[in-house]
Amino acid sequence: MYLHPEFEKLTRSEIEALQTERLKKTVRQCMNTEFYRRRFAESHIAPDDIRSLSDLGRIPFTTKQDLRDSYPFGMSAVPLSRVVRLHSSSGTTGTPTVILHTQRDLDEWANAVARCLYMVGLRPGDIFQNSSGYGMFTGGLGFQYGAERLGMLTVPAAAGNTKRQIKFITDFGTTALHAIPSYAGRLYEVMEEMGIDPRRDTHLRTLIIGAEPHSEEQRRRIEQMLGVKAYNSFGMSEMCGPGVAFECTEQNGLHIWEDYYIVEIVDPVTLEPVPEGEVGELVLTTINREAMPLLRYRTRDLTRILPGECPCGRHHLRLDRMKGRSDDMIILKGVNIFPIQIETVLMQFAELGNDYLITLTNEEANDLMTVEVELKAFSDDYHRLQALTKEITRQLKDEILITPVVRLVSKGSLPKQEGKAVRVRDLRKTLI
Repeated sequence: MYLHPEFEKLTRSEIEALQTERLKKTVRQCMNTEFYRRRFAESHIAPDDIRSLSDLGRIPFTTKQDLRDSYPFGMSAVPLSRVVRLHSSSGTTGTPTVILHTQRDLDEWANAVARCLYMVGLRPGDIFQNSSGYGMFTGGLGFQYGAERLGMLTVPAAAGNTKRQIKFITDFGTTALHAIPSYAGRLYEVMEEMGIDPRRDTHLRTLIIGAEPHSEEQRRRIEQMLGVKAYNSFGMSEMCGPGVAFECTEQNGLHIWEDYYIVEIVDPVTLEPVPEGEVGELVLTTINREAMPLLRYRTRDLTRILPGECPCGRHHLRLDRMKGRSDDMIILKGVNIFPIQIETVLMQFAELGNDYLITLTNEEANDLMTVEVELKAFSDDYHRLQALTKEITRQLKDEILITPVVRLVSKGSLPKQEGKAVRVRDLRKTLI
């Protein structure tokens, strides 16, 4: 049940004692960077002022913009000669972010991912196929080294080429698959077209999903389609990649490894801590990194800490599934809306497929939302489709408090992506 019981079985008091010790060490490590030396000086604090976890709030936040401003190596806390790998964002919207790793960092990252995979029942003898992109994207190599560390036979299939993915699954006897939720749905659609029943014709039993927000309804639909148990994963390249937090077999929240990270939940506007159990922005401090430790990093991900203990016996805090990102929130007619709210409604209708697209436009200063969603199967029953559209519209209005235009489209009509699904198109123009 525990791959690293010396850390996974820690009590709350033991976790906090370890965090305090590692936080002090991390702050000293951060003083090797000009960025954090300047930040501490500007805030009139010294490393020795951070004596306990309660002192963490004295440290300023670190943001993605800070990483961009320090591009490429300005936040390295070790000599570059000790750095053995870097990962980077695409940089399609500006200067990319660069994350640096020493060999010890990579070893600890592999350990964390292996711990996650072991927690959901994977063992040596399993065959693990990774449909994530390799290269600068951390999902490929992160899961690759974690699966190898656990001792599984790994299939580095990488992203795309769905028919090849399915051939590997059937020919190699793949038992565990890593895929983003939208791509898992696409795999099932192609299996259907090929006449393959994943329950009958494959050995799949475990699916690891993550990288894009998804609802519980979508998770259950994926499980039913593929005949697997699907476990939610959370990671981000700034922290290392996958392996930051993971569900256990109870599937009731993501255990975040507090021997690696300190968790805060803050109001994304005021930046003040929110009451326990309320949704806010996740802020993380790394406490087990050498090359590029980060203090109070604003992830922009919205979640909450789940109350109570997990029956699995671990005392590490559990995060709720990600509601979305603070910078992905849709503001329409003064109402705050997250795409996952819309998905939750759509996935309750058995007649609908997995793909949908939200388009925002404005006409004469009036903001409009159109929700296009694919039907699971063709239907020419006009009255049935009209009634279905009306009911979807009613339930969406109840959930998001505005009335969208709902359009049911045929299967395969919406654009497909090999990476994260594009769920929102904002075509609104600023009206002067």
